[in-house]
Amino acid sequence: MATKILLLEDDLSLSEIIEEFLSDEGYEVCVCVDAQEALNLAYEKYFDLWILDVKVPMGDGFSLLKDLRHCGKETPAIFMTSLNTVNDLKEGFSSGCDDYIKKPFELAELSIRIKALLKRSFSHKNEDFEDLGNGFKFNFASQILYSFEKPLSLPSKEVKLLSLLLKNKNIFLSTEKIFEELWDYNDEPSELSLRAYIKNLRKLLGKEKIINQRGRGYRYEQESY
Repeated sequence: MATKILLLEDDLSLSEIIEEFLSDEGYEVCVCVDAQEALNLAYEKYFDLWILDVKVPMGDGFSLLKDLRHCGKETPAIFMTSLNTVNDLKEGFSSGCDDYIKKPFELAELSIRIKALLKRSFSHKNEDFEDLGNGFKFNFASQILYSFEKPLSLPSKEVKLLSLLLKNKNIFLSTEKIFEELWDYNDEPSELSLRAYIKNLRKLLGKEKIINQRGRGYRYEQESY
């Protein structure tokens, strides 16, 4: 599975150059041109790395990363920007970035920084895992499910459901409790959606891992490995 990178860059010429270069390097690149689009993608999809320009439409990279970090998103992030004062650098790292590259830069330098950051990030991935058996592991800190060390891209509510079940192993959770945890206040809970999430998780982990009983709800069956 290719490493997935979210690239936020509103300069279309530059974004095309970077996308082509990183694709040739073997990365899977998703390009967006404004802060709101980047925010939505970062919530909806899994990425191994975010590369963020700072001065972009509909917001800015600093504020975007602050929002993501505030919501518990720990994906490694690199800022690339023409802002180069000490205060800019301080604000960049204060907002939660892992590296900062100043424009203009050589693509080879960007590649070196990406590889170093991904290597460092991967070295910490074994710290907070729940071993689910059959090659599956779940990282509570990053909210990522891995299959034989490869991250799986799952819908956000499906990931939240798995996390909730794992935190309450061998305990039945009512549908009302699950709705309360998974759906926002203004969203209408969906029984059909919940069943679809359960079905998908069972397909991945095994039908026997998630039990349901009428009137009691769902529970994750704990096993020892």
